[in-house]
Amino acid sequence: MALIAVSGHPGCRFEEVARLTAHRLGFELLTQARLHVLAGEEFGAETHIPGRAFASLATSILARLATEMHLVYCAVGGEVDPRQFSGGLRVHVVAPENVRIGNLMLDHSLDRPAARKLLLELENAERSSRKAKFGKARATADLFDLVLNAESLSGEQMAELVSTAVESAGLRERGFLSHAAEAQLQFQMRLKLARFGIVPPANITLRKKIFANASEEMFANLLDFYRIAWEYEPRSFPIQLDRNGNALESFTPDFYLPEFDQYVELTTMKQSLVTRKNRKVRLLRQLYPQVNIQVFYQKDFENLIFKYGLAERPVQV
Repeated sequence: MALIAVSGHPGCRFEEVARLTAHRLGFELLTQARLHVLAGEEFGAETHIPGRAFASLATSILARLATEMHLVYCAVGGEVDPRQFSGGLRVHVVAPENVRIGNLMLDHSLDRPAARKLLLELENAERSSRKAKFGKARATADLFDLVLNAESLSGEQMAELVSTAVESAGLRERGFLSHAAEAQLQFQMRLKLARFGIVPPANITLRKKIFANASEEMFANLLDFYRIAWEYEPRSFPIQLDRNGNALESFTPDFYLPEFDQYVELTTMKQSLVTRKNRKVRLLRQLYPQVNIQVFYQKDFENLIFKYGLAERPVQV
């Protein structure tokens, strides 16, 4: 997939570069304003988005869109998000202060003193926004793949350079983000967002099952707490058949997450059982490559529980 993140200094007209690039490549343009609209549709229009939740929110929205389209993402701090995606290109537009002041004079019909004042306000707002979202007030050059200077390049020229870089790197040919990759990203981002109270409405699973052990129930509690819909052992997969096609051995993953089309298997601390379960997972992946399954080993599970504050002592799976 191709995800082109375009950002820049205030007054550099990087938004125009993003728009021209999207038009030239035929990609979908996603602005920060549009991202908030989509977030409202998914999590509720009244949901407050804290600064530290922004990167996870953007990644969640981008991942969902990237399964169906190539994207040009235009936002301050957008360079942070494409690192989650293999087909990302991070573009930053810069220019000397006098050029940016001149742009603001033309764009807002201001005299030079007023444009200089506006530029200072925009720069302060950008630093505050970056600090709140990413913990750093300024972006460093190593965060970007391509830095363009608007002093000597027009918007059309910069868009042509970005388009050339996209074609040269073959980003379009990589195809869209796979649903399996999106499911893994969404699960991770959903847990992070839930720490800030950002959850989709009404995704609670009614308890109808008795779990095999305490860890499975704790994991179900975790999913409920973060409003992730789940099913417990909904399907068994034959992994060994006799000559007549009858199942000699089957494998039943512990959980299924329908939102992400993802199965989850919890493991045990006993090495003999871990080895046996790893064998079943390996056979499942070989026989059913379309099935997306994620394994939580004991240490992974404990880290997950401790990280989100749902246990104080180790749990036994």
